[in-house]
Amino acid sequence: MALAILPLLGGCGSSEPPGPTVNLPPGSVQGAGDPQRAAVIETSYAFANPQTLVGRPAEAARAVANYEYLATDIPQSPDWYTFSPLVGVELRKGLTEVRNAVGIAPSAPAQSVVNALYAAMRALNANDVEAARRALQPPLFIGGGEATLSRLSNLPRLPQAAYATSLAARELDRSTPLPAM
Repeated sequence: MALAILPLLGGCGSSEPPGPTVNLPPGSVQGAGDPQRAAVIETSYAFANPQTLVGRPAEAARAVANYEYLATDIPQSPDWYTFSPLVGVELRKGLTEVRNAVGIAPSAPAQSVVNALYAAMRALNANDVEAARRALQPPLFIGGGEATLSRLSNLPRLPQAAYATSLAARELDRSTPLPAM
């Protein structure tokens, strides 16, 4: 009987093939923290409080890069198995909103976007605005470096991204065991 059910179980998973993988670059979190957890916490705060990013394009670049990472990784990576599937769905919905706000090409590969935004963030933190502009060029960033830096300096409120990242933060809290007393 059990063997007769096995062929039926093969079709229970997602019919979509897994998408491309994406990784956060080395140094995406300072200290010995977990980059995945840090990405959830930081994006949740950033998109819930966009006023904290005004005039701070380096921090906005990091938030957008982390959002790009989460929207790609959470729906498909086994690292997030305890999360509700709704988190990935909502993050993917918000990705279009985020990309439109920053001027990221709809077809840009997620890993390339993450790498470019982190490169721009590092350049800005080193006071090298020209290197940041060079990191944010077409075809990934439709308007080029200057326009993208301007958009990062003035990110609008992105309600879908704020909702999706708050949902991810709630799932992170729910799935994290409390320390033993």
